[in-house]
Amino acid sequence: MNVELTLPTRKDEDFRYSDLDALATVWPVVREDIEVIAGLEESRQVIELGEGAVARHLDVRLGKGAKLDLRVLTAGPGYGRIAIDVRLEEGADFTLGAAQLATGKETLEIVTKVTHAGLNATSSQIVRTVLAGNATGTYLGCIAVERGADGTDAEQSVRAMLLDRTATANAKPELEIFADDVKAAHGCAVGELDANGLFYLMSRGLPPADAKRLMLQAFIAEAFAGAPGEEALDEAAMARLAKLVGTAL
Repeated sequence: MNVELTLPTRKDEDFRYSDLDALATVWPVVREDIEVIAGLEESRQVIELGEGAVARHLDVRLGKGAKLDLRVLTAGPGYGRIAIDVRLEEGADFTLGAAQLATGKETLEIVTKVTHAGLNATSSQIVRTVLAGNATGTYLGCIAVERGADGTDAEQSVRAMLLDRTATANAKPELEIFADDVKAAHGCAVGELDANGLFYLMSRGLPPADAKRLMLQAFIAEAFAGAPGEEALDEAAMARLAKLVGTAL
């Protein structure tokens, strides 16, 4: 494992929106190595629901034809940072589904760099963020396609929902492509709950809080669809959403 020793500043792009005072309380960050050797498949979950501050840095290596399904839920830390570096060899496949749920003055971050180093590798990233109060949620994500990594198929889908206009969402999806015959796409949106959808649900007899929870459940579920622990992830997210909706009423 590697250890990052020097506390970053806001000049470091990956820490541009960080709560540096909170980060200092958990620094240095030890890199956690995850290697899936050629031809194998694994699934993992990162769930951070406690209070206080937490920072993790995952260093992922996928061998030829290897697959990793990684799901991330951060909902509760006053400061929570999850950094993920991934390197894919030929024919490897990486799936990330992540949700950030924050309220009060909480600051949550997900920072990813997915590097396609071999032929015909695939990656998919879905990140969903729900923010209430004065919370801040950040996603910085780079897809890098190296020279010779033809046949790459990579995508990012990043969406944030603001329950209060005092909350802040930061998003920076990025592509770095140095190969031909590549499919790479990213989409990013920040918005509020659809007023027409809320009105429809309430007109059918649902109280406002229940209508909001139902819409947010569908929004967050996109990050966990198909995961081995999908039901448990959904339940944990819903418990946190109930608090967020209550603070936003």
